[in-house]
Amino acid sequence: MTYCVGLQLDAGLVFLSDSRTNAGVDHISTFRKMTIFSEPGVRIMVLLSSGNLAISQAVLNELQHGESNPLSAAKNMVDAARVVGDALRKVYVRDNESFKEFGLDFAASFIFGGQIGHEPTKLFQIYAAGNFIEATLETPYFQVGESKYGKPILDRVIKPSTPLKDAAKCALISMDSTIRSNLSVGMPLDLLIYETGSLSIKTHVSIGSDDPYYAQLRTQWGERLREAFNDMPDIIY
Repeated sequence: MTYCVGLQLDAGLVFLSDSRTNAGVDHISTFRKMTIFSEPGVRIMVLLSSGNLAISQAVLNELQHGESNPLSAAKNMVDAARVVGDALRKVYVRDNESFKEFGLDFAASFIFGGQIGHEPTKLFQIYAAGNFIEATLETPYFQVGESKYGKPILDRVIKPSTPLKDAAKCALISMDSTIRSNLSVGMPLDLLIYETGSLSIKTHVSIGSDDPYYAQLRTQWGERLREAFNDMPDIIY
């Protein structure tokens, strides 16, 4: 399993992904879930993947090594999202029957976002069928993978006007809540912060379990939650 989250803010985009892949408790591996497609000054696109690793890697191969480098030809982010969906459908047509023979589900989903030229930033969630939805003012973030543990903090904090650094901090707390409650999500993490209009990546870091800021964040978050709980009124029933 995995957990990935993408946030669309007025000031830009935030992407965060874990790197744990498991096929049972005896088969746990580390694979990056974040892929960057970058032409500085022209376009910046980020893809986060969840689901069957073989499917997501096959889709990436189509996008990176397929004919005519299709993402570079996309005129806008909606076109680019269609390119990702088409790659996913191509893999489905080729591999789905083999999956069925072995009793496996064709399971994959993606978060995809970025900016091309001077158009606004866009963020999409792309489903296994290759169709997609776009983030809105009312729903400014997407999650894929093990999403339920990290959702409450996002719902309470994230809105379009949230500053990028606050949104990144919220995403990290969301990830920490997920890691704490689910063994199938784990370190290291990939964090990318994109500023609208920059057409370049200034913040892209790998965060390990020994990262001092992440350690401080998770410790203080746990302490503040306990303090808030202790400050709540006593039950009267």
